[in-house]
Amino acid sequence: MKECVIFPGTFDPITHGHRDLIERAAKMFKQIIVAVAENKRKSPFFSLAERVEMAKKVLSPLTNVKVCGFNNLLIAFAKEKNALAIVRGLRVISDFEYEFQLANMNRHLDPNIETIFLTPSEPYSFISSSLVREIAALQGDVSSFVHESVAALLKERFS
Repeated sequence: MKECVIFPGTFDPITHGHRDLIERAAKMFKQIIVAVAENKRKSPFFSLAERVEMAKKVLSPLTNVKVCGFNNLLIAFAKEKNALAIVRGLRVISDFEYEFQLANMNRHLDPNIETIFLTPSEPYSFISSSLVREIAALQGDVSSFVHESVAALLKERFS
């Protein structure tokens, strides 16, 4: 029985915006698998193992959320996990065109797995991992954008 959905991303690092979307999805579905993508094309700042551990720590209060790393095609990972849907976040209009293409390609690859879009709550709509990394690199305070453990890790990396 398909009871889970996949919430994919690079989570480099995981932000309050990610957490907001995952918390809200967790209220709608029996199980959420947060799928942390290896994605070597993007040259992540943190290793896959570090990003998985960050996500596990941040999301630990959510009992129906599991965090896994993956390095294959997202639709293949979703099939492997017997997922009914992929949940994607849309922050801004410019995200939509790319996400729409992905959703259509995924539907072509497996028409049995739907894509569902969620938008962030207003206080998180401007937060992105790349902006958080840039602020941290310039010794700025990122504590209002990420979990305290993530802020400490960023501070340590950039000191």
